[in-house]
Amino acid sequence: MTSPTRPTVEEAPARSRVRERPSGPAAVAPAPSAPPAPPAAPPGETAFRGSGGASFPPSPPGVPTLFSTYLDYLPGIYRDNEFLGRFLLILEHVLSPIERTVDNIPDYFEPFLTPDEFVPWLGAWLGLVLDERWPEERRRALIAAAVDLYQWRGTRRGLREIIRLYTGIEPEIIEPTLREVGASRANQFRFGVRLRVPQGADIDQALLESIIDLEKPAFAAYGVEIIRQ
Repeated sequence: MTSPTRPTVEEAPARSRVRERPSGPAAVAPAPSAPPAPPAAPPGETAFRGSGGASFPPSPPGVPTLFSTYLDYLPGIYRDNEFLGRFLLILEHVLSPIERTVDNIPDYFEPFLTPDEFVPWLGAWLGLVLDERWPEERRRALIAAAVDLYQWRGTRRGLREIIRLYTGIEPEIIEPTLREVGASRANQFRFGVRLRVPQGADIDQALLESIIDLEKPAFAAYGVEIIRQ
């Protein structure tokens, strides 16, 4: 019996062959580029930096930058825990603006302190019609005087004051004299409103009449006279 012959190099499987290494220098993979630097925090604020250079928003006003003040409300055994102080700082960042809003809720009901977007809402609570064309100061002044105006509603004083607040001009309320009432009993239920409008000022007469209709006694008639100077 003849023994099997060994395969030659040419006949050997490809996996058994030894690959020659290239004679040139070995290829080197390029180094990864450094991540872009995070934006700097605005002056006076501290921005947090996380692992990998991540940047976090600065602390809200009144919130510390290292450890949460919520540690003061925990038992003494936990107050020196740095990890817990940083962890609670996340919650304080979220809840602190809400707490400040709740603490200052009375200011939202003050006509001269409430934010601009709350002025129409506050006026609607008092049943006032606020013209968006008015200056902000006039709208706030009308809201501040609303309670007193309601107490004088239907009187000469109340009508004069609300017209002044709406128009910015002091009106003249003209009531009939005794002689005019004696000449005609119907005159006792009539009055006149006279406005002397400075040059360049604009008066919406339709709005003025609607205000008078709301504030006058229901049985009274009136006339409006606008004198442009």
